[in-house]
Amino acid sequence: MSPSRSQLLTSATGLCNAFASAAPLDELLSHFSTTHHVTAKEHGEPFLAPFIGRQFSGLRGRDSLETYFGLLEKYLTFEDMSFGEWVIDPESRKVSCKGRARFKWIEGEGNGQWWDEQFAYILDFDQDAKVTDYQVWSDSGAAYLARIGKLNDMRKHYEKEQIS
Repeated sequence: MSPSRSQLLTSATGLCNAFASAAPLDELLSHFSTTHHVTAKEHGEPFLAPFIGRQFSGLRGRDSLETYFGLLEKYLTFEDMSFGEWVIDPESRKVSCKGRARFKWIEGEGNGQWWDEQFAYILDFDQDAKVTDYQVWSDSGAAYLARIGKLNDMRKHYEKEQIS
């Protein structure tokens, strides 16, 4: 039997709230299926950041998810994360939502560069309302520019062009 609309929403908000509160890895992983092949993918060009454009997957996916979330933790920090605009499809066991947060690149040349971002999730679930597929669409351009230490320079350039 498939999970109900309310079960899917509860599961999706549980994962998103855990992520937004910077919950420990074990708590994040508790929202994912242990009986199905699990994937995590942040869409975009792989050269933009180590966690973008790669599919992290595996049976019961724990190692791949640890790698994905470990890369996020290594390169990014965030504040004021929130989620909303939930779309729940119980027939396909999918939940979509929008999120927003303020991100900061914390490694290498881009250390200390912040950007505000809106992003989208699509989450697929198993019969127990545990996540099997975690997909993210984010501002990969801002992440890349922050990574190479050019985001603030590009902002200044843009502001000068707007004044002209």
